[in-house]
Amino acid sequence: MNLPSYVAGQPIASARTLEVRCPYDGRLAGTVRVASRADVAAAIEAALKPGDPLTRHQRSDILDKARRLLEERREEFAHLITSESGLCLRETRYEVGRASDVLRFAAMEALRDDGQIFSCDVTPHGKARKIFTLRDPLSLVVAITPFNHPLNQVAHKIAPAVAAGAPVILKPATKVPLSAVRFCELLYEAGLPGRLLSVLVGPAAEIADPLVTDPRVDLITFTGGEEVGKRIAATAGYKRLVLELGGNDPLIILNDADLDLAVTLAAEGSFRNSGQRCTAVKRILVEQGILETFTAKFVEKAREYKCGDPFDDATKVGTVIDEAAAIELEDRVKKAVAAGARVLLGGHRRGALLEPTIIANVPRDAEMVVCESFGPLAPILAVRDLDDAIALANSTNYGLSSGVVTTDLNRALACVRRLKTGTVNINEVPGYRIECSPFGGIKDSGLGIKEGVIEAIKSMTTVKTFSLPW
Repeated sequence: MNLPSYVAGQPIASARTLEVRCPYDGRLAGTVRVASRADVAAAIEAALKPGDPLTRHQRSDILDKARRLLEERREEFAHLITSESGLCLRETRYEVGRASDVLRFAAMEALRDDGQIFSCDVTPHGKARKIFTLRDPLSLVVAITPFNHPLNQVAHKIAPAVAAGAPVILKPATKVPLSAVRFCELLYEAGLPGRLLSVLVGPAAEIADPLVTDPRVDLITFTGGEEVGKRIAATAGYKRLVLELGGNDPLIILNDADLDLAVTLAAEGSFRNSGQRCTAVKRILVEQGILETFTAKFVEKAREYKCGDPFDDATKVGTVIDEAAAIELEDRVKKAVAAGARVLLGGHRRGALLEPTIIANVPRDAEMVVCESFGPLAPILAVRDLDDAIALANSTNYGLSSGVVTTDLNRALACVRRLKTGTVNINEVPGYRIECSPFGGIKDSGLGIKEGVIEAIKSMTTVKTFSLPW
């Protein structure tokens, strides 16, 4: 597969290509033509060139056609994501389904008019007028996406932009650009005018940096690491920012929890997507009274998560993004063991493949749990009571999501009120959501600005107020 970058729907004629190889076995997944700074300039100019706006019906129709095309090619896209990312087919098929949902909700929202009407004669100082609101699309959106959900993260930025009628330039992660380019081709095929979408693959210094600093860009929507996100915030200048950064999400398991549910959530939350989700369970905080029983049941449950060839339908955990990432995770396990932790299951690495790993007696200051560990690690930390669990959960610089397993409504509500995270899920994994619900974190996880289809459309538009005599 040899794919181009696109400027306003037209393939670029670059001589430079980027090879993308599968992290599992090194096989060539495909190549992409690399864009240049000149292509960045051309994409900006094309996006800002005046053109007839699409109607709500046209935007919705394009998104719905793209959804149908994606569903027809579900297996093609799933295998492509597996080829470039090493994620197992169980995960990539699920991801294609989620991306389809994004297109479905965006198509619905494109038809929704959320304008408001305010009567002005409700005060003695008012007049016989009415004030109306409508939404205008931004002139130019730049979307920068990460490696861990190569398709769905792209869909979550592009589909709302199409629904809003805002031109967008996509810069996908260079480790996994294939499915992003194919997704853009899908939208072109569905009828999206080229001027509304460019996709530029290439090094951050050549593509992302000039896009971030260009004053003609209205919005940067970025998902990725905290360090890069903060650098964007420092250099972007006077423009909107939507930053969805890292997480260190706890799963709190209290003494009254349903233990069968708890071990299922711990396993799914820790090992799905090879643990490479900002909302993955990265710390399992277990109340002391059930620690021993929970741990034994969790180890047995985790044995079900077969690790290996991501193209094998029986595999539940594929690779992490590359060998360097796997080595870093392996090193964090070794450091925790040196500080007194015990590996109860897994811990072995082969190339980019790291087994699902359960670690007990993890010190609270271990690098593994202080920093975001982006892989299939399940560190268990004992907590004395609810207050200790909440204090420990809140002790990191991150504040994205959290999960709590309890049958006590009062304790559940205490967690909802006191946990300093953007999401609190009761008897569910931290990452649970649907594609249209608000999503985003606080502290080093983000600026508190939400994503999800509905909120993303809001961020890509401005509210215009006007009044008329009535």
